[in-house]
Amino acid sequence: MARGVPRSVRVRRPGPRRNLGARVAGHLRSVWSRRGVRIALLMLLALAVLPPVWVLHHIYSDDSDLPNIEPFIRFELPTTGEVYDARGTVLISVAQQYRQMVSYEEVPVIVRDAILATEDKNFFSHSGVDYGVLPRVIEKSIVRSVATWWSGDGDLKLRLPQGGSTLTQQLVRGYFLTERTRLEDGTTLFHRGLAPRLMAVPLGVPATNKILRKLEEVRLSLWVEREMKRRYGSKEKAKREIFSRYASFIYMGNGRYGLAAASEYYFGKSLSSYTSRDAGKAALLAGISKSPRDYAPVAGDPEPLRRRNEILTQMASEGYISADVARRARAEPVRVVAVSPVKTHASAAIGSVFDELRLHGGARFGVTALFLGRVSVATTVDERVQTIVNTALEDGLALYGQRHPRAKGRIQGSVVVLRNRDAAILAEAGGREVYNGRHNVYSDYNRVTESMRQPGSAWKPIVYLAAFRDGLGLDSIVLDEPISVPTEVEGGIKWIANYDNRFEGPIPARQALAESRNTVAVWITREIGVEDVIRTARDLGIHSPLKRYLSTALGASEVRLLELAGAYRAIASGLRAEPYVVARVTDASGTVLYRAAERSGVIDTTGLSEIQEGLRGVVRIPGGTAQSLSNRDFPIPVMGKTGTTNDFRDALFVGSTYGPEGITVAVRIGFDDNRTLGANETGARTALPVFREIMLRVYGDSLVGPVPAFPQAIEEGIDGYLATTQATGPAVVQRLIRHRLPEPEVHTPPKETP
Repeated sequence: MARGVPRSVRVRRPGPRRNLGARVAGHLRSVWSRRGVRIALLMLLALAVLPPVWVLHHIYSDDSDLPNIEPFIRFELPTTGEVYDARGTVLISVAQQYRQMVSYEEVPVIVRDAILATEDKNFFSHSGVDYGVLPRVIEKSIVRSVATWWSGDGDLKLRLPQGGSTLTQQLVRGYFLTERTRLEDGTTLFHRGLAPRLMAVPLGVPATNKILRKLEEVRLSLWVEREMKRRYGSKEKAKREIFSRYASFIYMGNGRYGLAAASEYYFGKSLSSYTSRDAGKAALLAGISKSPRDYAPVAGDPEPLRRRNEILTQMASEGYISADVARRARAEPVRVVAVSPVKTHASAAIGSVFDELRLHGGARFGVTALFLGRVSVATTVDERVQTIVNTALEDGLALYGQRHPRAKGRIQGSVVVLRNRDAAILAEAGGREVYNGRHNVYSDYNRVTESMRQPGSAWKPIVYLAAFRDGLGLDSIVLDEPISVPTEVEGGIKWIANYDNRFEGPIPARQALAESRNTVAVWITREIGVEDVIRTARDLGIHSPLKRYLSTALGASEVRLLELAGAYRAIASGLRAEPYVVARVTDASGTVLYRAAERSGVIDTTGLSEIQEGLRGVVRIPGGTAQSLSNRDFPIPVMGKTGTTNDFRDALFVGSTYGPEGITVAVRIGFDDNRTLGANETGARTALPVFREIMLRVYGDSLVGPVPAFPQAIEEGIDGYLATTQATGPAVVQRLIRHRLPEPEVHTPPKETP
C-alpha cells in the first residue's frame, strides 16, 4: 500500500479476469453494431428495390383483375337515344353522353393530323406507351414539385404533370378507369399491398394513388393494344380501331363526347365536311380534349385561341400542313355557333313519353335505356300538328296580352290534341314555348297532365249525358230559375246565378246546354243525383277525385286537361280508350321491345246521340256559347263546349270533329297562381280562338284526313229545333220525352243577391 494515500480512496487495479470480461463485452458490442448496419442497409435496399420490382411485375406480368374487353371490342359506347314522331321525324335526341360514333375513315385527314400532332405523334409506332416521352415527364414532375414547394404553396411531394399520355392511355383512362380517376385524390390507397404503402410514406396517399392509376393505365394500354392486334390481325388495323374509339369517346366539354358531336355543337359543322381549309377548326377540336374547361372554344376567350395557334404551329413543324396554311389559320378568329340546351317543339309530349317509359319499360326499355342510346321511341305525335298547336297557343296568348298589357308574357296556357279512335296524343303543349325568358324543356311543368284545375262549364256535358242516360231528352223542359246549393260550411247555402244574371224559366234542355245555364245544370244534378254524374265521368275516363256535392255540376272538382279531353273524345267517338303517346320502342337492331296495345272499347251508348247533338247545338243554336264556330269563315263541323271558372280564373274550350275518324282539341288559358284573367275573359273569348286556329290549319293542311260529317239525324234534329223556335219562339215544347222529371223546387234568392 502506498504511503500517504488513505485506504478509502485507493484504486484497485483490475485483475486478469476483469480485463478479459471487458474485452469480451466490447467485442460483442462491435459485432452487434456491424450487423445492425448490414440489416439497415438491406432494409434500405429492399425499400428501394421492392416498389420498382412490384411495378415491373404488375405492368408486364400481372394478368389478374383485367376488365372485360368484349364491350370495348364491340364498340359498345353510350350513344344518343332518339324520339320520333309518327312520320319518323326526330322530335328530340337525348343522352347521358351526347356522342356520334365514327370510324377511322370517317375522320377527315386534317382532323387526324391535328390530333396526332398535338396528342400522340408516335401513335402508329408505339405499343400503347410512348417510352420516349418518359424523361420529359419525369423532368416536368420534378420541376413542378420543387417549384410548388419552393413557392410555399405546398409540401415537398410528388406532383404529376399533365401530358405524356398516348391516345391509347387517354382512351383507357376514360373507358376503364373513370371511377379510379374520380377517387384518386381521396385518403384511401387503391392497393393495400406493402409496396404501395411504402410509396405512400414519402409521397402521400393522393400522389401514390395518381402513380398507381398511371401504372394501371400503362398496364391496360399495353394489354388493349395486344388484344386489339390479336383480334384484328395486324398492328395497323388495331391502331385504326383504337383511333376510331378515341375519336368517338373522348370528352369534349358541354356534355359532348367525340369529335363529331363536338364539331356540330361548337361549329354547327359536320365532321365529314372538313377539308384542309378547316385546319383552324381541326386544331381547335384537337385542343379541347386536354382540358375542355380551359380550351372548349368560346368567342373572345384567349385560351382556346392560344391553344389552337400552338397546335397549328406544331402541325406545321411536323409537316402535316404548310407554313402558309398555318399562318392563314392562325389569323382566323374563333367563331362558334350559338349553343343552347337540348330543345324540342314537343317538350310536353316528350315529358309524357318519359312518364310512359317509366310505367311500361323498367330496366329493359325505360328512360335510362333511352338516354344510353339503347332504344329508340316512336310516338303518336305529329310534328306538323305540334307546330300548329304551339303557334296557335302563342297567338291566343298574344291576343290576351293585347287586352291586358300588364300580363303580357306571364299568362300561360295548355293544349292537347287527341285522335278520336284510340286517344293517341297528336300534339301536346304544356305551356308557352318561352316563359320568363327561358325556352320550355321536357322537364318543365306540364299543364296538360300535372295541373289540377276546375273545368267550369266544360264539365256540363257530363252532367247532361248522365241525365240523358236517366231519361231526359234534348227537348225536355228544364227550369232556369234561381236555385241554391249547400256549401261545405254546415248550414250554409249558395245561390247559383247565370253568367248574364238572367233566368229564362222553362226552356228545352238543348237550349240550356247551348247557353250554358248554370242553374239548369245544378237542377239536373239534384234530380238525378251526384252519384250518376260521377259514374258517367268515370265511364268517360275521368280518374281524378270528384266531390260529392251539387257544385260538382258546375265543375267544382279539379281535373287534368288530358282527362277532360279524353272525356270529350269518348263522347265524340263512342269509344273508351286511355290517352297514350308511346307507339313503339325498338332496340338498336330494330327489334320491337314494346308496342302500344289496342286499348279501346265501347262506352255505354245510352244517351250518346243526344249529347252529341247537344254539343253540336252549342255551335249551331243562336245564343250558344260557341256559335262563332258556325260562321262561314269556319267551314269545319265541330261540337264542343266552353268553360269559365269562378272569377274568370280559367278559360277553356274543348271540342271535337265527329266520330272515330275525328280529333279532339282541349284548350285551357290561365295564370299559374290562379289569379283572375279579368272580367269577361270567358272560354268563348280567350280559349276558343286557339281551338279555332288549330282546327282550321290542321284540316286545311290535310294532316288528319278529311273532315268527318255529323250524322244526318243530328243535323236534322238541330234544324227542326231551329225551325220550331223561329216559328213559335223558344221554350214551346212542354212535354218531357220518355218520362217527366219531378217538378223542381224553386227558391227565391234574397233581394241583395243578383
